[in-house]
Amino acid sequence: MDIYILDLLVIGLLLLTVTLGSGWIARLPLSYALIYLIVGIVLGPYVTKLITIRPDAEFLERLTEMVVIVSLFSCGLKMNRPFRLRTWNTTARLIGLLMPISIFAIAAIAHWLLGMGWSAAILLGAILAPTDPVLASEVQLADVKDKDELRFGLTSEGGLNDALAFPFVYFGLHALEDNNWENWLKDWVAVDLIWAIAAGIVMGIIVAKAIIWIDKKLQSKRPIDDLMEDFVAISTILLTYSLTELVNGYGFLAVFVAGVVVQGSYYGEQHKRLAQLEFTEQIEKLLEVGTILLLGSLLLIAPMIKYAGQALLLAGLLFFVIRPLGVKISLLGTKIPSFTRWLFGWFGIRGVGSLYYLTYAMGQGIDTAIAEQIAWITYIVVVLSVVVHGISATPLMNRYQNYRSRLNNKRLPENS
Repeated sequence: MDIYILDLLVIGLLLLTVTLGSGWIARLPLSYALIYLIVGIVLGPYVTKLITIRPDAEFLERLTEMVVIVSLFSCGLKMNRPFRLRTWNTTARLIGLLMPISIFAIAAIAHWLLGMGWSAAILLGAILAPTDPVLASEVQLADVKDKDELRFGLTSEGGLNDALAFPFVYFGLHALEDNNWENWLKDWVAVDLIWAIAAGIVMGIIVAKAIIWIDKKLQSKRPIDDLMEDFVAISTILLTYSLTELVNGYGFLAVFVAGVVVQGSYYGEQHKRLAQLEFTEQIEKLLEVGTILLLGSLLLIAPMIKYAGQALLLAGLLFFVIRPLGVKISLLGTKIPSFTRWLFGWFGIRGVGSLYYLTYAMGQGIDTAIAEQIAWITYIVVVLSVVVHGISATPLMNRYQNYRSRLNNKRLPENS
């Protein structure tokens, strides 16, 4: 029997099951990503052997790249606050303080406890530091009217740190190529840090505003078909990303910024923003299915056993020490309640963003032994994150909603 047809059958059944059963799944301590991962493992070489392909790094890089840029635009569309430091204070702290703390803490552990050189350790830190905007739907903003600080902070953090980890990835790659930092550090600061970030921000604003202007001008003369209008979102994503990359800017950052610009440009036409958000989320979910299924099918017992000790040590310290302690330091001086801070510390979900950075790095010709170690540690940490955060997300967020309800009930008499 044709295995390809069987793959289509299984994937079709999976999509039907999670769609029709979403009402029940939402009540369970399970995430959709965990379900996809388990199915991917079942379809892989150790159970049914329905998925036997081993795609190369370039295919995985392009797949994860597409998932991330769609997700980042979706995150940008959810940003429902004016862009001011006061309203984005939590995000600024999580990006400006927590992300560097995470990168260098992971690098220190990789160097001192796992025996990796500093260059490879920094690269691993940059790969694993970003939280994931793709797999964290349970803890992100539910809709554009959601004003919750925890959800806003986690959504905006996932949108920005998936873009702003890139300079540190380049730093690790440069260091692996040349141990003498003096040969490339100035170029790294000027190009990879300052220029690429600035270009990403500027291009995200310019391209999005240009598309919005063209859209409004043309539609004032002759409205486009409602069915085709949602494709404006995909056009915005692809044009923003590609044009930014052409000028050596960070396309991930530009796409997120473009999403923020778009959501702020349709206040009089909320239906357009909501339609674009719904459309991009559907594409994101479909791409997520394929990516996590493929990840599950790629897992191999021998290398996972070989690197299990290192990955478990790093994951344990990352989940239970580095992230919570980093959040505590980053949010010092804020009025965020302790339980909310604890949730910020726990929900540092790793996923498709880390897989993208991994496959990008693998395509840069780094040493085979280093590449293998980094790759399998990353795979295992992502899998562990999908499991532990996937299981805990629903009950913890339900508890958080009850906590918020109790706080609101206490405040009502004061406001009456």
